Amino acid sequence: MRLKSIFTNSFGILLSRITGLGRDVLMASALGASIWSDMFFVAFKLPNLFRRIFAEGAFTQAFMPSFIASKHKGVFATAIFLRFILFLAAFSLLITLFPEPITKLLAWGWSSDLIAQTSPLTAINFWYLDLIFVVTFLATLLQYKEHFATTAMSTALLNISMIVALWLYMKEEPKTVAYALSFAVLAGGTLQLLAHLVALKKFNLHKILLGGWKYRKQKDVNEEKKHFQSLFLPGILGNSTPQISAFIDTILATFLATGSVSYLFYANRIFQLPLAIIAIATATVLFPSVSKALKNKDETSAYENLNKAFWLLAFLLGAAMVGGILLAEPIVWLLFERGKFTQLETLETVNVLRMYMVGLLPFGLAKLFSLFLYASHRHKKAAKIALYSLITSVTASLILMQFMGASGLALAGSLGGFVLLIFTIKEVGTDKFLAIIKSKKSLYFTGMVSTLGLLLYFINQWLLTLIR
Repeated sequence: MRLKSIFTNSFGILLSRITGLGRDVLMASALGASIWSDMFFVAFKLPNLFRRIFAEGAFTQAFMPSFIASKHKGVFATAIFLRFILFLAAFSLLITLFPEPITKLLAWGWSSDLIAQTSPLTAINFWYLDLIFVVTFLATLLQYKEHFATTAMSTALLNISMIVALWLYMKEEPKTVAYALSFAVLAGGTLQLLAHLVALKKFNLHKILLGGWKYRKQKDVNEEKKHFQSLFLPGILGNSTPQISAFIDTILATFLATGSVSYLFYANRIFQLPLAIIAIATATVLFPSVSKALKNKDETSAYENLNKAFWLLAFLLGAAMVGGILLAEPIVWLLFERGKFTQLETLETVNVLRMYMVGLLPFGLAKLFSLFLYASHRHKKAAKIALYSLITSVTASLILMQFMGASGLALAGSLGGFVLLIFTIKEVGTDKFLAIIKSKKSLYFTGMVSTLGLLLYFINQWLLTLIR
């Protein structure tokens, strides 16, 4: 297992998430959990959804196996790039001209006046989708060369751009802040793109694309493109259950009390920190090597990596899950409760965060096991499993939101995570999972979680006496 690459990738993601939390702290101070924060989060939701879908695996897990197997890599890569970028540019232009229908889709529960105010923000933010696709495409080529640092660290550029906008405009009226943030999103995406172009040149990968463009009419890659297309759509659904679920939750939250969209956003930002720096970082690094190993029929090496990565994730995510549940209030208080973010908003966000944290371990382990489905081109199986998870999550959301509000939506997402993990393990092989957990490490894991939980309970009680 490539521990050095995993830790390098984790450090880059950690840097990105720390700057992201810094951005959210400033945003909470400037906008609180108000109607203007809800408006910005709704406008940013769709491009941010696609950012997570593209950047956290769906595109890569369809493109990478096809690229590895391609006989004309440059021509194949160029063909896929042109197809996507032309479609996205046309779609973004359509949204710019007619932003209200897509905004209404994102916020069904809002009035027509509120939709009209949010629509210009949606039009601005949507162009980030085009930028992040190009970034993800270049990042996948860099991952083929097993270079992960640029992609992991470059997301910090988006956060830094938004931090600068907040620093310059946070004392202005909320409308000005929301527009400044929207233009900062585009500036950050442009900086991410420039960073990847520099890395592409450093690894001489630009020659692949230039060669692909030069010979695009002389090499037949139609079969390879069809194979990629057969993997891509199932890959989106199979790899994006948490994102799609969170997207639906945002829509449902518009029917709840004002601030519910913001509670979900702030809590999910904290939830995503350990998920990204532990699970996503590990899966990103392992995927190219697992794909190559399975292509070369070296299953022994592939499953040895699975065993080692499983226990790494189990211990780290288990600790983060227990810590997130027990220390939720001090964490939210420390990060957000200042300026326009009140104590009541802290308590609402805490309830949501605890429900999200219940699903941290299953979502992280499902991410690991699903690598073997994508690396062996079983994207349709992964999509079918994800559909079960999504149906569970949405059904539970519609029920639980009636009694628990925004925290019910978060708990429903976690229940979907358990369904995702159970069916993914069954498809990869229950026997392989049982072989992993039949180890002394299972006892160590149980002891670690129990001891840590008891310790953090008393620490939380002590901290609450200090902050309240």
